[in-house]
Amino acid sequence: MSFLSYLIRGISLGSVYSIIALGYTMVYGIAKMLNFAHGDIIMIGGYVIFTIMSTIGLPPFVAVLVGIVLCTLLGVTIERIAYKPLRSASSLAVLITAIGVSYFLQNFALLIFGADAKSFTSVIKLSPLELAGGKLTISGETLVTIPLCIIIMVFLSVFVKKTKVGRGMIAVSENKEAAILMGVNVNRTIAITFAIGSALAAVASALMFSAYPALSTTSGAMPGIKAFVAAVFGGIGSIPGAMIGGILLGIIEILSRAYISSQLADAIVFLVLILVLLVKPTGILGKKIQEKV
Repeated sequence: MSFLSYLIRGISLGSVYSIIALGYTMVYGIAKMLNFAHGDIIMIGGYVIFTIMSTIGLPPFVAVLVGIVLCTLLGVTIERIAYKPLRSASSLAVLITAIGVSYFLQNFALLIFGADAKSFTSVIKLSPLELAGGKLTISGETLVTIPLCIIIMVFLSVFVKKTKVGRGMIAVSENKEAAILMGVNVNRTIAITFAIGSALAAVASALMFSAYPALSTTSGAMPGIKAFVAAVFGGIGSIPGAMIGGILLGIIEILSRAYISSQLADAIVFLVLILVLLVKPTGILGKKIQEKV
């Protein structure tokens, strides 16, 4: 029964990684850039939700909605100010800029909210589910997180394949110049992509800090890195791949902490990634891209 409990916890944690990884994989798949400030948007979202609930006293649902709106605006602003001028720059320039934006957000949060860690109040008020005569308890956060991850993944898949904006995203990801000739507004499409990714970051922050309530200015760094690993694990650029990679990553991490070592769990996660990429460099659902010379 303990193994099943660990497995469910791993799926729950992996679902949070999946939601974060969806933001990574959409931005990379369409804009071909790695937004390493994504984890810090999660942290900002956590602070916004915490402040609205604890200081202003608004209900959790309202706090999460405000967090989603502000994180969406933050993501679009970052894209407009930091990344849009580098649209034709080298990948190294974009990477350095992303790291700079990450440190800026961390220090901005440090100035506004202080260095002391905050205890996040869960936004989920659902009672735990007890099974097998109380031997197996599933938390309310888990009961919400796993179905919500599936709903988000299905919604994004349908959105990308069935809507005009989504088809524009596919066109931009395949050939930006051809998309422009076909009348696709590339700047707007990339801005929408950043908006969706940042909104998902706010959702992930509400779920993650509800389950793991310690909130500080560096709280988004490691989850952001692990979500990037999950996106690469599943095949970066693939929406189902991001979900599969995130869930597998969460399961590996929780089982490693339970049965091997809590100190080595992160190292094991990255080791598994290395082994997977040695066997399948494109990730689980990634596709090989052939370039004409």
